[in-house]
Amino acid sequence: MRTGFWFLVVGSSAALTHMLVFALVAPYLLPELANAVGFCVAFSVSFAGHRYLSFQDAGTSLWQSFLRFGITALAGFAANELVFSALLRGLDLPSLLALGFALVFAAAQTFLLSRFWAFRRASH
Repeated sequence: MRTGFWFLVVGSSAALTHMLVFALVAPYLLPELANAVGFCVAFSVSFAGHRYLSFQDAGTSLWQSFLRFGITALAGFAANELVFSALLRGLDLPSLLALGFALVFAAAQTFLLSRFWAFRRASH
């Protein structure tokens, strides 16, 4: 229960960071590149929060968690970017709305990979 609560808090904070950075740089970049910049900034918020709050009982080292979470986050970003582009280009949704849907879509995947692999709990 505690893991889910903190995952939601940290994930929401990272998503808001992602969206804020996206909104700031979108006027100067292609939307897909602005999405990537938002992801890069939000990654540090997400990793730190998940390591020290959501999955504080992780049985992996900091470095191992960082590498695994990096892979997890990149997989989530790939899903995010695909959904974002499909909604933006295919359905012509406004960019922030498309990004919001894409972030929600990728969150479930990120949770599962984080919980059961990147920050796997120590065996007792």
